[in-house]
Amino acid sequence: MVPESFYRDAGDGRYESTSATAGPWSPKAQHAGPPSALLGRALERHEAREGFRVARVTLEIPAPVPVGDLRVRVRTVRAGRRTELVEGEILAEDRPVMLARAWRVLAAPGDTPALRPEPSPPALPGPQGPPVMAGAHLDGYIAAMEWRFASGAFDEPGPGAAWARQRIPLVEGEEDTPLTRALTLADSNWAVGFALDHVRRLVINTDITLALHRDPVGEWLCLTAATAASPGGTGLASGRLDDASGDCGRILQTLLVAER
Repeated sequence: MVPESFYRDAGDGRYESTSATAGPWSPKAQHAGPPSALLGRALERHEAREGFRVARVTLEIPAPVPVGDLRVRVRTVRAGRRTELVEGEILAEDRPVMLARAWRVLAAPGDTPALRPEPSPPALPGPQGPPVMAGAHLDGYIAAMEWRFASGAFDEPGPGAAWARQRIPLVEGEEDTPLTRALTLADSNWAVGFALDHVRRLVINTDITLALHRDPVGEWLCLTAATAASPGGTGLASGRLDDASGDCGRILQTLLVAER
């Protein structure tokens, strides 16, 4: 049974992780989506100012985030009249396991042109069965999200497009925000666009950058993703984020590719 939320607020910046945060590689390590959203929640709440929005978040993952008790800390790096830079970290047993920096920017005027050069997203497919990922732990994050692939699949190499929504809230008893919904999904970008052999080789992302030119609307979000890689280089997963109305933003992830 899926827990009622990804986290429970224990007060004073501390959170209890539920089993729903567990990623596909181990029931003891979190998928980076929920902790990314937990940091995003703190970044948008910290000394919030009327008329500002989070336009870009970059998250660094120096160590696996354990399924356990976490502590979140946030501070302002620079606050200006029109832009401000904030940063935060998640600690597990006083060790940083995720870092973030975000630009909060004054919202654009109402008469700014709506420029969306990308094509419309694929239509939302009807209900589908549970995802298949050989050898993966599917009872945590994967089960806590509803997935509908318009093209590709988790076990099908190549570019893909998938709609997804949370079955449970990020924090128990709270409403999710557009930013937290986007961040809960963003780390799945490279999995939707799987192209490298992650069974024979070690393939893992070191970071996540989410840039939003507008706040996504609604529960259902769509990732359209692809992967690039070069011998002697690294991997790069790039994706587009859509809601039912179309293009919202972009996602980039650096991929470590190494022999096991």
